[in-house]
Amino acid sequence: MKKYSLIFLFLVGFIALFSACNDDDKYIPTPPVVSIESLSGVFAMPQEDSIILKAKVESPLETTLRWSVNGEETSTDSIYTFKMNDLGNYEVKLTATNADGEVSATTPVEVYGKYKYGTFILNEGASLRGDIASKLSFISPKGIFTDSVYQKENNGEMLKLLSQDLFISNNKMYFISQRNTLTVVNAETLKKEIIYEDEIKDLVAPTHLVVLDDNIYIRDNKGIYLFKLSDKSLTFIEGSNGARKNTMALVDGKVFVSKGKSVVVIEKGKEEISHTIDFEGNVSGIIKSADKNLWVSDASGKISKMNVKDYSISQTNELPTEAAKLLTASYAAAPSISAKGDTLYISALQSKIYRHIFSKNQTDFMVDAKEMVENVNIVYNTVSVNPINGDVILNSIKGYGENIAVNNISIFDFSGSEPTLKANYENYLRYPAGTFFTYNFE
Repeated sequence: MKKYSLIFLFLVGFIALFSACNDDDKYIPTPPVVSIESLSGVFAMPQEDSIILKAKVESPLETTLRWSVNGEETSTDSIYTFKMNDLGNYEVKLTATNADGEVSATTPVEVYGKYKYGTFILNEGASLRGDIASKLSFISPKGIFTDSVYQKENNGEMLKLLSQDLFISNNKMYFISQRNTLTVVNAETLKKEIIYEDEIKDLVAPTHLVVLDDNIYIRDNKGIYLFKLSDKSLTFIEGSNGARKNTMALVDGKVFVSKGKSVVVIEKGKEEISHTIDFEGNVSGIIKSADKNLWVSDASGKISKMNVKDYSISQTNELPTEAAKLLTASYAAAPSISAKGDTLYISALQSKIYRHIFSKNQTDFMVDAKEMVENVNIVYNTVSVNPINGDVILNSIKGYGENIAVNNISIFDFSGSEPTLKANYENYLRYPAGTFFTYNFE
């Protein structure tokens, strides 16, 4: 009996040992786990910029890496700096290989034109001062200032003198000059596409425009004209006589125009005024709100929020006396108000800047630019606020004659307890027609 027990124990031990050996033979392969990280958190960039991509790899074995862009190998490092000047969408692929296998991860990267996002300052120039052209300046989202960008992107060709307004639509930028010239460029690259002159020769000193599909609404000394790109026809909008020399607004497929104490509406496909909304004082500014309705300021010292569907006024705020004075309909060619969300800024043609928080009906004096910037003697057109980061821009000149060459593009930051001068670009202005943020055209 004892003999059989020993044999049984031997067999059990042998089976256990054999099973353990089998377990050791069951090797589990571990190919790498890989993903792509952008150190900046974005996978889109303007031309001439770069994105730093990092390989995130988990592997217990020695691993090699291989980056490729649209199938072409570019790097074998763990960090890859993506650079590309040609616009388009690219596929970046990262392949990780170890002894147990090969695994890849891909991510799309967009390269867009370097002027797609940012701030433009349009300088109209003046023939009486010897200017031969207008010029366009650009401030990138990173704060890099570039002067005369239209000229630089078009082989030295200059923008038509007395260009007064610009509008961005369908990835194109449109400029209107008082010299009866409509210039169309690519909105991302600023490369010129076409110029219209003979087609709009009957206009008298055109100053502002709005673009809705292939319909271009142009304001001149008589009123509003509709220029159709489809057939190059130019038609006067009945009832628009006396439209104010100021920025128009496009909201909900409708064009809104200030005219005396009224805002008039032009609907697509119509050649006459569709609606008229009256206000207490002369309308000094109309701009699209963040919720795609309309802000309206008027000379009675009030700011109103108007519904663009039924033209009702949801709320009207009356500003304190000193700020209210700045809402008069002056000769400025830009609106008396500028907005980020429900926060509006007002300066008129003065160096004092006020802020009005509409939802709280709260008005605050922010700064007198003269106290922070030298040579702010004449404010040229009105203050503007960046609708994304809240930067407030004021253009000013020392004076006329030789003093026109001494000027400032001043950028203020009001986010803290005290105002700060975030940046000041000196001596680039030449009769600035306005400041334009690409984000306001989205």
